[in-house]
Amino acid sequence: MSTVVTQANEQLREAILAALGEAVAAGELPGEPIPAFVIEIPADRSHGDLAANVAMVSARAFRQSPRKIAETIAAHLNLAGTFLERAEVAGPGFLNFFLAPSFYAAAVADVLAKGADYGRSDYGQGKKVLVEFVSANPTGPMHIGNARGGAIGDCLAAVLERAGYQVSREFYINDAGNQINKFGMSLELRYLQLYRDGVEMPEDSYHGQDIVEHAKAFAAIHGDRYVDASEEERRQALVDYALPLNVAGLERDLATYRIHYDCWFRESTLHENGEAAKVVELLTARGYTYESEGAVWFKATDFGADKDFVLRRSNGFFTYVVPDIAYHYNKLVTRGYDKAIDVLGADHHGYVPRLKAALQALGVDPARLDVVLMQMVRLIRDGEVVKASKRSGKAITLVTLLEEIPIDAARFYFNLREANSQFDFDLDLAIEQSASNPVYYVQYAHARICSIFKREGAAPRPCTPEELALLAAPEEKALIRHLAGYTGEIVEAAKDYDPSRITRYCTELATLFHKFYNSCHVLGEEESLMQARLSLCDATRVTLRNALDLLKIGAPESM
Repeated sequence: MSTVVTQANEQLREAILAALGEAVAAGELPGEPIPAFVIEIPADRSHGDLAANVAMVSARAFRQSPRKIAETIAAHLNLAGTFLERAEVAGPGFLNFFLAPSFYAAAVADVLAKGADYGRSDYGQGKKVLVEFVSANPTGPMHIGNARGGAIGDCLAAVLERAGYQVSREFYINDAGNQINKFGMSLELRYLQLYRDGVEMPEDSYHGQDIVEHAKAFAAIHGDRYVDASEEERRQALVDYALPLNVAGLERDLATYRIHYDCWFRESTLHENGEAAKVVELLTARGYTYESEGAVWFKATDFGADKDFVLRRSNGFFTYVVPDIAYHYNKLVTRGYDKAIDVLGADHHGYVPRLKAALQALGVDPARLDVVLMQMVRLIRDGEVVKASKRSGKAITLVTLLEEIPIDAARFYFNLREANSQFDFDLDLAIEQSASNPVYYVQYAHARICSIFKREGAAPRPCTPEELALLAAPEEKALIRHLAGYTGEIVEAAKDYDPSRITRYCTELATLFHKFYNSCHVLGEEESLMQARLSLCDATRVTLRNALDLLKIGAPESM
């Protein structure tokens, strides 16, 4: 919560406890321990700005009706010197409270005083968190799922940072295993097709145009040098050439998408340094493996998984899950992160309990790994689902998407819904310059405020608390309450791993600002009121800019 909201809550709690103490001293309530109670925002703000359930939860302890208890508390309540103006008893025993003008003044002043730091908190207490996201297969271009995962993962990392965590962003490069073998085979066949007739591409090979181009470029450098080489040498040479180019392409395309990683971690590292073999040895030493038909199995069912699974095949090769286990052991033990968060596609649902089971068997608290499962996105154009690009006839990739729509729109739209919800991405709406386009609507609010300050005589100056207390219109109060909730919104987004809360916050903030601007004259009012409203505009601008910066979306000064 913001400093002012926290103060208001603490003041209210202290006032309630003091009133209870006075009621007990007067013999109006029995001297029983006070049950834990909560202070919250009512669903219907007409009922008050804050509400406390203290009377409801105390009925049994005090052996009185909640209504009677609430009336007794209200009679002894002293709100002098707090951010609360008055209290009301409602229904069967609800206590509702209304904020004082001093709260609204202090909330605006708080935003302006903190500026770019408004919204930051120490909720995370500096705990080390590693967010791994995208981690696309390096054998081909990134698809729309990667585009959503990139926006969600990057914004989640930013939310956690603002909430006081020490965050690292990481891309896991799958540069070993079956997909690399298939990559090498596909490159090899395309290369051989340049020099030999009758070379066919199997159905399960990679058929993308990028494979063709890599083979041609390799041939332009090396000619037919590798045609008569061994299969192993030829494939390795092709992979050594093409894979770094693909990884560099991933890094370049993601940077265009405004995503920058602290670490690009290679799967091959886990094989080279022995960490993949180490986790199998540790599981075996702990008694959690067994052999069957020459294969080594993990007793996953001992740790709540639906079935046991193979770690090492009878041919001596590890299954794909072993480097994954080693990778997460590396995150949480070797590198010592307090928490690892993976953003994965929903098709990994069954994979997560297996991974957690292995970590638990290794002595790692599985609660230190959290996984955000991301549902599919459908692209919509002209009211129809887009299945292929008109130009290439191939599936739309991250690159082709960003050629069609602005990056601001892509990052905003992919964060419009919770990760676990499917949603339709309207390509036409994303480029529309109207209030129907949410990102345009939000950015326009920021630009509108900037345009106010460009007018003659509209430069805001510091206001006194008394001047800011003039902000008493319903539209002003609603806007200020929303501004005051920004820090708390970031904390809740961090708790829920849900950066879409920030896009929804921005949209609501823009709506409340437009309502305020259309109802309350800013310029031309009496000097003190005009300056107070200019300060409110500035506080809104600061908060909008901070929220858009969190999403890595531009905050234009004109549109």
